[in-house]
Parts: sequence; structure tokens; C-alpha cells
Amino acid sequence: MHPCFNPEAHFKFSRMHLPVAAKCNIQCAYCNPNKLNKCEFKPGCTEKILTPSEALEKVEAAIKLYSNLKVVGIAGPGEPLFNKETFETLKLLDESFPHLIKCLSTNGLLLSEKINELIRLNVKTVTVTINAVDPIIGSKIYLWVNYNGEIYKGVKASSLLIKKQFEGIEAAYKNGLKVKVNSVLIPGINALELINIAKETSIRGAF
Repeated sequence: MHPCFNPEAHFKFSRMHLPVAAKCNIQCAYCNPNKLNKCEFKPGCTEKILTPSEALEKVEAAIKLYSNLKVVGIAGPGEPLFNKETFETLKLLDESFPHLIKCLSTNGLLLSEKINELIRLNVKTVTVTINAVDPIIGSKIYLWVNYNGEIYKGVKASSLLIKKQFEGIEAAYKNGLKVKVNSVLIPGINALELINIAKETSIRGAF
């Protein structure tokens, strides 16, 4: 079982995230994926973007230091499924450390289209960040969406993103992946959406 979902595993296993995905295909009003930060250590910030080979070296070094390393994830700082480096890194990890649990975080726009590739690379868990299921509210959060090279804005952008997120969750669940949903609380904008997000995603297989 993935230790992140087992309360008894807390402090018993190590995990690490690899910042190999630089580009993003949506622009959230609260996010700057191009920001490299040398002193602010929190999700979404990184000091450096790693190449796939550098990421593998980091994992090799970590395993020597932490024998309880169990999970390796890719969470950005951009959108993992929008970067070929994500799949190159997952391939290297699967070849060198097949015992590690591989997971990634995504905005979900490309999840349904990349699901077969994730299965082939033995990814077991995906986390989808969903901040709205109402397109009008979503239009206040997402400045633009880049899908197949076309830029969408406003309600059209958020409607497309929400539709693809639901499709991605359903595809992942039907193919046996564990799907977790994250949301960014934006006071005054999406606070009342969180219950709706939980309802809509849970009926599609997320938790």
C-alpha cells in the first residue's frame, strides 16, 4: 500500500519529489511555475530543474542514505504530463528501481490521454489538483488553458479543463490507479466549491 495513504506508515517511510517538469499548460492566478526559489521550501518551489539523468542520480544517492525510501513522485514545478522529461524520468526509475512506488501530481488536463503511458511505466498513484467544478468559478482561477496548441480563456477554458479532469479521473480509476484530489483554497472565490469538488470527484473514483 502507498504509505502516504496509510496513517500507520507515518515517519516509517521516506519519499521524494523530483522537479523535472518545467513547462505548464495552464496558468493559475495563484501560481508562477517558472519561479526558482533558493530559500522557500514548500510544494511548487524548487531551487533547480533536474534533467532525467540528474533525477536518477538524486534517487540513487537518496537510497544509499535512506533505506526506507519507498515513494518517488513528480509534481512539477510545471505540469508533469506536459513535459517529456517526466516520462523519461519515470522510465529510468522503472528500469533502475522497480521496487519504488512511482506517483505524480497533475492538473488533469492530459490525464486521460496519457493514462496508457503511465500504466506502461508502472505509475500507481496520481494526484489531481481540482480547484473548481463550476466553470464560472473556474474562470476566476484559470487565466488560460493550452490544449493541443490552442489557447483557451475564460469560461471556455475552465469548462474544457473541468471536463478533461473528470475524464482523467475516470480513466485512471478504471485502469486501477489510485486517484487522490487536491484543492487550493482561495478565500472569497472557491471556498464553497470544496464540497462540490469532493462529491463530483468521489463518484468518479477519486478519494
